[in-house]
Amino acid sequence: MDLLPQIIKTVILGIIQGLTEFLPVSSSGHLNIAQHLMGMEEAGLFLDVMLHIGTLFAVIVFYHKLIWRLIKAFFALIKDIFTGKFKWSKMDSDRNLIVMLVIGLIPLFLLFLPIPGTDMKIKDLADMFTETKFFFVVSLSLLTTSLLLFIGNFCNKRVATGKHFKKENDDYEGNGRTRYNILDAVVVGIGQCFAALFPGLSRSGTTLALGEMRGINKQAALDYTFILGIPSIIAAALLEIKDVDKSSINTETLIPILCGVVAAAISGYFAIWLFKWLLKTDKMIIFIIYTLLVGVTIGIISVYEITTGTVVSFF
Repeated sequence: MDLLPQIIKTVILGIIQGLTEFLPVSSSGHLNIAQHLMGMEEAGLFLDVMLHIGTLFAVIVFYHKLIWRLIKAFFALIKDIFTGKFKWSKMDSDRNLIVMLVIGLIPLFLLFLPIPGTDMKIKDLADMFTETKFFFVVSLSLLTTSLLLFIGNFCNKRVATGKHFKKENDDYEGNGRTRYNILDAVVVGIGQCFAALFPGLSRSGTTLALGEMRGINKQAALDYTFILGIPSIIAAALLEIKDVDKSSINTETLIPILCGVVAAAISGYFAIWLFKWLLKTDKMIIFIIYTLLVGVTIGIISVYEITTGTVVSFF
């Protein structure tokens, strides 16, 4: 096997995975687009798992201080629960974040519900929608991402200009609440479920936008989105790795894959920094326009492929 072309392709996929896992443009959608246009319809399950690990490394490094705080707060919280000292109303911000993260993850179990009349589970729809004949789903999902980002951005500006009801007991800062409540976490968790199903529907964009719609401070919503992504990425990797064909893993395949992992980690770290900066400086319009344009472009390609029966590929 000629390694250089494989390394180039996996590095491209790694960069795409790293950037789009955290930027609100959908990693699954862009990987689907890249694999489709590069003639890599089956990029390999092991490669997919490893690229997720690369992005996981990026978010852990970026948020290592907050993660360490949350780990200590978690064990202190468990201790208080078992000693009878826990009081919901007395939770500090770190403990509140831990509880809301747990609640936000609960809706993911909905993905394991069976689909009546089939031998499929809801989560299996995600694999089905990555097939070539469903390429148009990527277009519709990207357009939905653009719409959600637009609505979320509008709601955020509405709060920032004071046109929003503020409860006296809410922690309020600048452009929204800094703490999630149970309903916030459930809404965001359900949104994450939908994002897991449809390639092109951004997980970070959906959860951020829903948080903003609920009146959450945009930076608090973004931090919650990224931290919520850690267990989600780990769960996705664990679910996929059990299905990996071990016989397909060898020295020749590992070298390109490791290059892709490094690319995913570096680009992922940069993407987190970039996203936080763009959100802080009110430049979300970039992502709104980008997902709209890409969605329209993929829609045009999908219509062409359906009408001509020709699959568009540049490699």
